[in-house]
Amino acid sequence: MSPITSIAIVIALAVFLFILNKLPVVIVAMATALALWATQVLTLNQALGGFGDPAVIFIACLFIVSAGLETTGVTAWAGQLLIRGAGQESRTRLLLLTMSLVAVLTAMISVNGAVAALLPVVVVMAVRLKRKSSQLLMPLVFSAHAGSMLALTGTPVNVLVSEAGSDAGVGGFGYFEFALVGLPLLAGTMAIIVLFGERLLPQRNGAKMPADLSRHARTLVEQYGLADGIFQLRMRATSPYVGLSATEIDLSAFPDVHIVAFQEGESGAPFRRPLRDGDHMLVRGTADAAALLAAKMHLSFREGTIAGHGEETLFNRRSGLAEVVIPPRSGLIGQTVFPGMVTDSGDLIVLAVQRAGAEIDADGPKAGGRVALRAGDTLLLQGTWKALDVHLSDPDVLVVNSPELVRRQAVPLGPGAYQAIAILVAMVILLATGLVPPAVAGLLAAGAMVLSRIMSVEQSYRAIDWTTVILVGALMPLSTAMVQTGAAQLMAEGLVRLIGGAGPLALLAGLFVLTAVMGQLISNTATALIVIPIGMAAASSMGVSPRPVLMSTAVAAAGAFLTPIATPTNLMVMGPGGYAFGDYWKLGLPLLIWFFVVAVFLVPLIWRF
Repeated sequence: MSPITSIAIVIALAVFLFILNKLPVVIVAMATALALWATQVLTLNQALGGFGDPAVIFIACLFIVSAGLETTGVTAWAGQLLIRGAGQESRTRLLLLTMSLVAVLTAMISVNGAVAALLPVVVVMAVRLKRKSSQLLMPLVFSAHAGSMLALTGTPVNVLVSEAGSDAGVGGFGYFEFALVGLPLLAGTMAIIVLFGERLLPQRNGAKMPADLSRHARTLVEQYGLADGIFQLRMRATSPYVGLSATEIDLSAFPDVHIVAFQEGESGAPFRRPLRDGDHMLVRGTADAAALLAAKMHLSFREGTIAGHGEETLFNRRSGLAEVVIPPRSGLIGQTVFPGMVTDSGDLIVLAVQRAGAEIDADGPKAGGRVALRAGDTLLLQGTWKALDVHLSDPDVLVVNSPELVRRQAVPLGPGAYQAIAILVAMVILLATGLVPPAVAGLLAAGAMVLSRIMSVEQSYRAIDWTTVILVGALMPLSTAMVQTGAAQLMAEGLVRLIGGAGPLALLAGLFVLTAVMGQLISNTATALIVIPIGMAAASSMGVSPRPVLMSTAVAAAGAFLTPIATPTNLMVMGPGGYAFGDYWKLGLPLLIWFFVVAVFLVPLIWRF
């Protein structure tokens, strides 16, 4: 059996298994790579070489950068801006804003980076607005493909066609010259999705959709009776409380005010040392009683918070809340706690205790009474976000909602947000200027996320979507096999011979079909590398300019819409969107037809033959 026949059989079986959707896609992808080795089309190093490809490393790094933006609340901020701009009801406005944002971001950091950064935002938006994620995620990816034609840095294919033009002596394409076709592509893509997307896309959610935690703080403070009457008072140097320990503070002269907690002035963390100028005392009571306490004891209401509102006072960029349950056989059963106490770690404060969903009356806990814990009791804890992350892995408590997930959704521009934005901007500059290869830029950005303590090493491991990484690495050898055996070259040359005599428009149409078909099975970069020299040779033999041929090829390579294996980003949204293999072509085919119209009929009007 010839190598070309072997490749044809392997590809046919892989596509059949993908469509059948009975086996995990990772298994099918790995089996494809191993089949290329077993049929002796590729050596073992070649069959597994995709896992060491710089593009795979770059994709893995982009997941870390994306997670850093999400962890620090940058993506939550972007999501809030999108929701605020789109409103709660307007599907059209929501889609237009989302597609515009991803297109602009794609032009700067490539399709993979833009989709990886905005994917969690759009999923949370779907949950928050009670929309099916399948209605939003495929439009996100397909708009990113169109947005890749807005600038030179949108996709590696743009760089390849520009370099090919320079090498041929006809000149490369300017940085924003691609936008001459990119803007019509994006406008048509957005119109098709807005007008027909709702009918062409399934109504599903992914198997695992995150909970909407955007109003988590409000829910907790209302449940535990802390929504109103909470005041944050700042210690002045002249206050008689300065120098006293927390246990020495006596509020018997102010019966309408009760101490909730003490916080360190700079970090907002609890402490056991004597009080200092600048520390904060959280109290619960009436506004008049809090004002009287502040006036007599030389305290001031902290600026930047809404007086009396527990949500803003207890839950902010520096500190957060966590609800924990005492499980059976916990070592904390029988221990005595009281509102305002600092935990043994010294980093967390017990704000409230409930039993069976109600405050415990024993010893009057609202006045600071002590409670012996039982299994099933719930505690509301407050502390810095870092302290919540570190200490709530204790097996003696069960965390109701992960503080990390809460912070990602509910705290826009939290700690480290500006460092994360700076890292993203630096990566964009490196990618846009080409000072270093993309994989190096990604590694530097991912490393900076860890070194700046935005993410730990363990968090960075968890941030990577290993399914996508394995899929991309396992399927990359297909490109190598098709080029090495001459299968791709044979297909391309045969098509050019078939239609080359029918004129330049027929040449563009034939090259588009070839590029689009191959781009559904192998990477568009590999497809472009195969088709570009064929198109250049055909243009030379026909005596026409290669510039429209090159630009048409770039447009065709961007039209990877019909299968989830066409691009890594198509795969990224498959799970969160709940898509099946056959869902992609329904919306992808109308978009591919629009790309065909632009590539064959509009491109020659801008770049003449």
